[in-house]
Amino acid sequence: MIPANARLFRIFCVPLVPGMPLSVKHLLGIRDLTRQDIDLIFQTADNFKEILKRPIKKVPTLRDTTIVNVFFENSTRTRISFELAERRLSADVINFTASASSVRKGETLIDTVNNILAMKVDMVVMRHSAVGAPHFLAGHIQAAIVNAGDGINEHPTQALLDAFSIRERLGKVEGKKVAIIGDIMHSRVALSGIYCLQKMGAEVMVAGPPTLIPKYIGEAFGIRVSYDLREALAWCDVANILRIQLERQNMPVFSSLREYSQAYGVTRAILESLGKEIVIMHPGPINRGVELNSDVADSGNSIILQQVENGVAIRMAVLYLLAGQREEPAD
Repeated sequence: MIPANARLFRIFCVPLVPGMPLSVKHLLGIRDLTRQDIDLIFQTADNFKEILKRPIKKVPTLRDTTIVNVFFENSTRTRISFELAERRLSADVINFTASASSVRKGETLIDTVNNILAMKVDMVVMRHSAVGAPHFLAGHIQAAIVNAGDGINEHPTQALLDAFSIRERLGKVEGKKVAIIGDIMHSRVALSGIYCLQKMGAEVMVAGPPTLIPKYIGEAFGIRVSYDLREALAWCDVANILRIQLERQNMPVFSSLREYSQAYGVTRAILESLGKEIVIMHPGPINRGVELNSDVADSGNSIILQQVENGVAIRMAVLYLLAGQREEPAD
């Protein structure tokens, strides 16, 4: 029987970590988080994963909180994951897409969001093609901002769910060797992933064609760089395979997808030749037969579906922690 008192209902159903707020008001990037922030997000996500296993998965934690998802770029997995997380927390959800808005008539970003905020929105989840767009927004409005991807800069919740998935599979992230393989140059997942993994004590390598790896990245971040797929796979405990970001490339960086697949596509034969087991990850969507073959993506080495599942719990944790503990009305 559910207790009538909302506070008791929250205590019984959402056993989260009390008295430990995040050090940030917004989640704009992993670089802004401390190790303690990440640990708190993971502890909170652990509790939400337990809730998501129950027959009734919805909790009243963010009841009376209004969240708007503002997506200026196409998205399927991230938008659905955020929306599901919001609805699981009982938030009121508004979905905004640029293609069906006044943006097409020339309305500016700040005007668009100010109009949304005039409707008394508490939080904004934003994806934008321009680097720094969520940061710009955070400096002009009072609502909490969650960066769902800004250009080729950062995608913080993806990095968090990736590290959380490694922790779940291997027991810890600290001391593990993680290779990020593919289009490093154009990937916001790569940058956020490097920040997050290093904060958690992992060793990081990036690998791929020389034309898809920034020349400064090894020295700037103190990470390994390899242009050889087999070398990277032989070194790592975890391989996070990235999609080729053709839509972000303004010039040819390799001859063809077939050439890329032959040199950098991960196949079952390559994995079997390593003489060890490694964990395979991918942020999606997968270009099957290009960066990853189906017999690898669907194998026991792969935790790709676990990443999708963990994305909801991580985003629930982020939204909950940013919203903070709401004051209960006096009895």
